[in-house]
Amino acid sequence: MSDGEPDETAYGLPADADAVRESLVAWYEADHRSFPWRETDDAYAILVCEVMSQQTQLERVVDAWNAFLDRWPTAQSLAAADRADVVGFWSDHSLGYNNRARYLHEAATQITEEYDGSFPETPTELQELMGVGPYTANAVASFAFNAGDAVVDTNVKRVLYRAFDVPDDDEAFESVARELMPAGASRVWNNAIMELGGVACGKRPRCDEAGCPWRQWCHAYQTGDFTAPDVPTQPSFEGSRRQFRGRVVSVLSEYDELTLDELGPRVRVDYSPGGEYGRDWLRELCLDLADDELLTISDEPGSSDSAETGTTTSSDQSLSVSLKQ
Repeated sequence: MSDGEPDETAYGLPADADAVRESLVAWYEADHRSFPWRETDDAYAILVCEVMSQQTQLERVVDAWNAFLDRWPTAQSLAAADRADVVGFWSDHSLGYNNRARYLHEAATQITEEYDGSFPETPTELQELMGVGPYTANAVASFAFNAGDAVVDTNVKRVLYRAFDVPDDDEAFESVARELMPAGASRVWNNAIMELGGVACGKRPRCDEAGCPWRQWCHAYQTGDFTAPDVPTQPSFEGSRRQFRGRVVSVLSEYDELTLDELGPRVRVDYSPGGEYGRDWLRELCLDLADDELLTISDEPGSSDSAETGTTTSSDQSLSVSLKQ
């Protein structure tokens, strides 16, 4: 195979690739999981879904997504919102890193102020928005504008690895994914192949139960070897620094301002000012959040002089924290 010119016989792709494509699209269109964001081509609603689902299972995203759009139905309404309210919502719904809420708020502001309320449509243009990386940009371009490239996520890699014996190599996955996707069909194709990985070709494959449309071509189905590509293990959320960052934001959303010793017991039950999880630990946690522009740290309660990064000359006992407005 020449560089940059993948062919349909590489990596075990069947010669009748059109039949492979048609069978997957027909399978998806006949029956698939119902998610509300699949019923819209509104770029804002799709962006919200994509950001929420980065660390949260789709089934759990549904309620949060509906509630978020009920509260902020447009990019303009989100841009006009108090950022602390948006971050508080994110934390209350356990949607992962709170800085994603801040980035989403800033992206909405960009849409409103720099793009006159209209979303850019290509993956390259969408990456100009705050916090929008290549994967999210491609997903929004695909599902909102049918203008994306082939999506390659963990589910898609697993499908390609098993079905067509594609090597566990990012470049190989991307090459085959591009070759398989029908021209001008990124919306339905990317939905379909991710659905296949989600319901039929999961960690425990359900080939027959889910009626996998690729069984007649699938290398794993024919050989019985259903191993999958190596996937980095996600660190546990319970007891993690990320969990306590979220708790800090959630607690402060209910108060105008708290000292470290007022905040500590509300964040963890074993807080002790001089202990392992005491003022020093909490101060560093709050400084991280201040660096992310989520908190303001003041030398004294009620003070307007903030120490948002680095060092402070006051004692930790006198520090107070509040959500950044």
